Amino acid sequence: MRSPTGRHRYDVTALTDDDDHAGLVLAFRAGDERALAEAYARWSSLVYTIAVRSLGDPGEAEDVTQKVFIAAWRGRDGFDASRSPLPAWLVGIARHTVADAHEARSRRRRVEEAVVVDTGLSQADESADIADRVLMRDELRRLGPVPQQVMQLAFYDDLTHTQIADNLGLPLGTVKSHIRRSLSRLRTRLEANDDTH
Repeated sequence: MRSPTGRHRYDVTALTDDDDHAGLVLAFRAGDERALAEAYARWSSLVYTIAVRSLGDPGEAEDVTQKVFIAAWRGRDGFDASRSPLPAWLVGIARHTVADAHEARSRRRRVEEAVVVDTGLSQADESADIADRVLMRDELRRLGPVPQQVMQLAFYDDLTHTQIADNLGLPLGTVKSHIRRSLSRLRTRLEANDDTH
């Protein structure tokens, strides 16, 4: 029987038990979609069982089963019945597809872990850093002009006590006193803020 495209069309349903497998293979290789449907009806449960046992996820196993039969259909010209029967060939495709699913799962896990590490820690660190900077800025604004300058040079410009004294033309003892009093005041305010939360 010829199809409208000129290819031989095999009647999969009319095959006898003796030449059933051989006829199915011929029809499958010839591109008869009914042969694909028959192959799926016969061996999809086998492919699904292999996938679900390995992956442990029914949804992923269904996806793998579909991919196996799509890959088999697209690669049917490469099937050699003299090397292995059709179900064994499908099992081979299933094993490769399951391995690909495991690798994809591992990649997803690695990406998710990297995203959690990158975004989780950096956001926490940045938000704490921003909060500290805002608090420090507010506290510095409460200081008088000279202590404010001393603390800005100490915290933002990272100058030593001696460098601050030289920079502002103040005695070293005065710089140290301003820093000590300002830190004490900051500590008291921070403790008060902690008690209110």
